[in-house]
Amino acid sequence: MNITRRTTLAGMVAAAAAAIAGPSFAAGGLIAIITPSHDNPFFKAEAVGAEAKAKELGYETLVLVHDDDANKQSQLVDTAIARGAKAIILDNAGSEASIAAVQKAKDAGIPSFLIDREINATGIAVSQIVSNNYQGAQLGAEEFVKLMGEKGNYVELLGREADLNAGIRSKGYHDVIDEYPDLKMVAQQSANWSQTEGYSKMETILQANPDIQGVICGNDTMAMGAIAALHAAGRKDVIVVGFDGSNDVRDSILSGGIKATVMQPAYAQAQLAVTQADEFIKTGKAPAEEKQLMDCVLITADNAGKLETFALKD
Repeated sequence: MNITRRTTLAGMVAAAAAAIAGPSFAAGGLIAIITPSHDNPFFKAEAVGAEAKAKELGYETLVLVHDDDANKQSQLVDTAIARGAKAIILDNAGSEASIAAVQKAKDAGIPSFLIDREINATGIAVSQIVSNNYQGAQLGAEEFVKLMGEKGNYVELLGREADLNAGIRSKGYHDVIDEYPDLKMVAQQSANWSQTEGYSKMETILQANPDIQGVICGNDTMAMGAIAALHAAGRKDVIVVGFDGSNDVRDSILSGGIKATVMQPAYAQAQLAVTQADEFIKTGKAPAEEKQLMDCVLITADNAGKLETFALKD
């Protein structure tokens, strides 16, 4: 796919300065950390983890939020370029829409290290570190099937359609669940990773399908919205399974609400990205593989007590 490369004035200045100075592998400097809204605890954990590791390694940090808006993300990348960032840690705003922003940073001599979400291109970012969403979804689906007793009507709440993770998780779910003919999906709607939309979509779906026994969700935020709507309707019998491993869902599991989730190592991913950025800044050495997968972990009542900020305590 051909992509028109546009370099901002700030990017041209940064690139020219880099060319004059030659390659510099000195430690220190600024690392920009750009994620979706911190209202979602998953993205906040990424930002906190990346910032902590960057400061530990002697960097200043610039923590920014793009709110899943590709135009805003592009402006924030311009800001990182203008501030002379040594690297960008990015949980992007769309697999296609973010390619130009990552390319812009590269053209300005600033390497990008992606976390959580991939882009539909290789050779532009230095690394793309993501959870093994397919493996995690299969774990969640297997537990969902067991909790449902291999039968019954269920609903699926999908994430944002522009996010590759939403499709990968849904496929992982269905590659397991569809093997059980007595499990019937009666509704499938996107709630865009949102708790508010999870609540409203669940409310509407429940009115049309009062006989549902289960809900499987693309993330924990939607699961929290779904279970709130179910409880408001007096339906505490419906099985809800999420995906992310948030503290909110941990607490719900421990109190007998949501039955299971799948933990993504958000904090560890972000810290690994910063470690790789530090190595690249100091030596110019990129990781052996651009795309890297980190396995997910099933969380149930058995191990939820060990879950803290998207990591399992010893």
